[in-house]
Amino acid sequence: MKNRYFPTAVGLYFNYFVHGMGVILMSLNMSSLEQQWHTSAAGVSIVISSLGIGRLSVLLIAGMLSDRFGRRPFIILGTTCYLIFFIGILYAQTIFVAYACGFLAGMANSFLDAGTYPSLMEAFPRSPSTANILIKAFVSGGQFLLPIIISLLVWANMWFGWSFLLAGAIMLINALFLLRCPFPPYPGRILKPKISQAPVAGVHHCSLIDLISYTLYGYISMATFYLISQWLAQYGQFVAGMSYTQSIKLLSIYTCGSLLCVFITAPLVRKTIRSTTLLMFYTFISFIALLTVCLHPQAYVVMIFAFVIGFSSAGGVVQIGLTLMAARFPQEKGKATGIYYSAGSIATFTIPLITARISEMSIAHIMWFDTGIAAVGFLLALFIGYRSRAESQHHAEAASTA
Repeated sequence: MKNRYFPTAVGLYFNYFVHGMGVILMSLNMSSLEQQWHTSAAGVSIVISSLGIGRLSVLLIAGMLSDRFGRRPFIILGTTCYLIFFIGILYAQTIFVAYACGFLAGMANSFLDAGTYPSLMEAFPRSPSTANILIKAFVSGGQFLLPIIISLLVWANMWFGWSFLLAGAIMLINALFLLRCPFPPYPGRILKPKISQAPVAGVHHCSLIDLISYTLYGYISMATFYLISQWLAQYGQFVAGMSYTQSIKLLSIYTCGSLLCVFITAPLVRKTIRSTTLLMFYTFISFIALLTVCLHPQAYVVMIFAFVIGFSSAGGVVQIGLTLMAARFPQEKGKATGIYYSAGSIATFTIPLITARISEMSIAHIMWFDTGIAAVGFLLALFIGYRSRAESQHHAEAASTA
């Protein structure tokens, strides 16, 4: 039987196609924005950090409110804020106005997250991991297409602002489409049973130590791929000795890897492999790939491992972590999304500030910093996997005893 929420899901995914563009629009147009705002690369990096602050400012409360008032209002609010960002950033003449626009884009991201992830898990309750991982496919699609668009604009000697206007036009059309789409019932519309239910085997509940570990993983996983998405092109140009046009194509290679991972991972988590196993495997590969790029900063090595890093760090591992955490909050998916992505938004705020300082010493040091983050992420993934396995064994023993 066809799922009646399929058109809704398509619209939600297209929002993240545009979001994928929005994440890297400023970094790929850094030179033009430096001139427009009368600042340096470090100044643009500080503006980019405003996305993280804006996201953090409303994400937790937006997630909790979406559990109560529904998902659609927050999705529409998110698209509206993004539209203001795409237009406003083009008219900003100072770093202060640009920072305000970036802050608004961060809020837009929070509103979209608070409404979209719970909606997809509620629309596809039998395959929530797959539904959430597909978001990454559309994010990667936007990040793959944008460098090509910018390369064409540079080749044709056209205004850089067309890339912002194109993203805004797609989001506007999609927002009008979503206004007519149905959304699944949310917890605020579902009557809670008066009789308390016995614990169900296989349903894991969240202890404080699990909450902390998932929250930390939300920060680490976001930091790993966010840093590489912002600095990979710069690393290729100034450390590996690539030309500008070659270096920005690294992001397309990177997103090709992430897209391939999504299409491999989506069926695996649905039928074959435990999500925690993939979490551990992908974070380990990210660490090894980043270490290789740092040890061998040649152009061909960077090109090859840009694909590997995209596959392992940006192919859905963040979404897998969220789905695992949301399983511990079955009636508060919006709240779980808010907590997890609040940690991620702290990463998108702090990482640009840290890397702006590191870049004054050497861009090569930035990649070493990311390697260290990936190593910590692997240790966290091992801990999450250990806790998940131990609890599964406990439930199995309890069920067999009963």
